[in-house]
Amino acid sequence: MMSIAKFADAATCQPPAYWEQRARRFATEDEGLAAVCSYGMPAYYNKAIHHSQQLALEQWLRLPRGTKVLDVGCGVGRWSRMLAARGAEVTGIDLSPTMISEARRRAARQGIAKQCRFLVQDLAVLDAGERFDVVLSVTVLQHILDPQALRAAVQRMAAHLAEGGTMIVLEAAPPRATGRCNSRIFRARPRSEYLRLFANSGLHVRAITGVDPAPFRPWLLPHLPRLTRRLRTAALALATALSVAIDVPFGRWAVDQSWHAVFILQHEGS
Repeated sequence: MMSIAKFADAATCQPPAYWEQRARRFATEDEGLAAVCSYGMPAYYNKAIHHSQQLALEQWLRLPRGTKVLDVGCGVGRWSRMLAARGAEVTGIDLSPTMISEARRRAARQGIAKQCRFLVQDLAVLDAGERFDVVLSVTVLQHILDPQALRAAVQRMAAHLAEGGTMIVLEAAPPRATGRCNSRIFRARPRSEYLRLFANSGLHVRAITGVDPAPFRPWLLPHLPRLTRRLRTAALALATALSVAIDVPFGRWAVDQSWHAVFILQHEGS
């Protein structure tokens, strides 16, 4: 979700190399969350992030069997595999060959490989060969720092959306501009910037919901590099506990206070 430059030794790499190095280090560990959530963070921290994302997305991911889903930036396939197990036909794409290999391995282990197709592709030049009922993107755009690549990525996502289909996007999109958590591989763009980007790509907003209104993690993250290891561990544990107590019951409805947001989008005129 949010990465800290201190923990991201590979952050000076180009995006494909950075994500491949991260995948090789973390993709096979437990649920693989360290490969796709917060770099270098304890397992409980990333599990809390995943849980808040799952709560925020659940109402939009109750899909009929046979729904064709494109999961962009799929990582180890955490959303692809969940949807395939529910009966969706899922295509997952990711920059990292190791992420894709691990996603295939996990799908085969779950017995859902026939419902999943995984491809190594760059989102900015995506060509999956078909259109989809649902295009899903979870904390992917926030890691595309180049403005042209970002615009191209959203345009390619929109181009893969079937008529009447829905795009579901979860990103760090605070209500007001802030750079306190930005790094060389992460950008918390203000929500208004995403809304302009979507409109310019021919998409209109059907709904916006919240994810994580508790401010403790965003407040804490910029200060972590200056703390001792013991203090950092204690601060992370406290911030996680306080955040869960607020995010779980209130996250979806506290849109104006939420650090991340879920955007539900359709083609204009749909």
